[in-house]
Amino acid sequence: MKTFPASQLIINADGSAFHLHLKPEFLADKVILVGDQDRVNMVASFFDEGSIECDVQSREFHTITGKFQGKRISCISTGIGTDNCDIVMNEMDALANIDFATRTEKAEKRSLDIVRVGTCGGMQEDIPLGTFLVSQKSIGFDGVLAFYEDRDKIVDLGFEKAFVDFVGYPKKAAVPYVVSANPELVDRIARDDMMRGCTIASNGFYGPQGRVLRVGLAVPDINEKITAFRYEGQRITNYEMEGSCIAGLALHMGHRAMTVCCVIAQRKIEAANTDYKPRIKELVHTVLERI
Repeated sequence: MKTFPASQLIINADGSAFHLHLKPEFLADKVILVGDQDRVNMVASFFDEGSIECDVQSREFHTITGKFQGKRISCISTGIGTDNCDIVMNEMDALANIDFATRTEKAEKRSLDIVRVGTCGGMQEDIPLGTFLVSQKSIGFDGVLAFYEDRDKIVDLGFEKAFVDFVGYPKKAAVPYVVSANPELVDRIARDDMMRGCTIASNGFYGPQGRVLRVGLAVPDINEKITAFRYEGQRITNYEMEGSCIAGLALHMGHRAMTVCCVIAQRKIEAANTDYKPRIKELVHTVLERI
């Protein structure tokens, strides 16, 4: 049976996971991930009265577990970026599938339903502000998945090559990877009233998303190329910053994961909506009903 030494799996003195400070008994099988730690409170405001089991915060990682209409759900904030999501995904999987008392892998595995709810920038003119957009595929600019075994077995290599060749992707950057969300979870959340598309999970907010302030870009017309790219009838619909790592590691670990975002910026027509919180609240409530 596989065991995990203290240097590999760091467990706090109180028996909680190192970064999340969450104990195994407080992780639900249904998980909503949000970037903003304050948004956890908003999600929990929908929970059934008196149902909250835990409210734990450490750094940017804030967790509240409770019930919505009788369904047990954990909401966890990741902070911004796939590097943080690497921490969250690994520690959630450890909480679910490693016995913290013996540091051994459990014989019977738990499979989590994980839905990231966030904001994004639309990349096509026909995607209006306020759209709820589900990522059927995530294109990771971050390189995280390359540090795990069998990367090529879970990615869409044809999509990946076509994208790199068409865009003229910077040769010194990490090769983008393309992973699919769990189709059953996508259908359950998106139904017939949310848009579905292919999403870039960028490893930065400015240069990696084609924004120019004082420093120029390696590929100045990268967003024009991204918008024009097509592969087997698919197109790039939006930018966000976490979904690729979540989807990729979920595939490795045996969990079901997907990302759904509210479009708050329109990169093609250079428009943005900073008063998006009511729309996000509506999206959160919809996901809570459907998860």
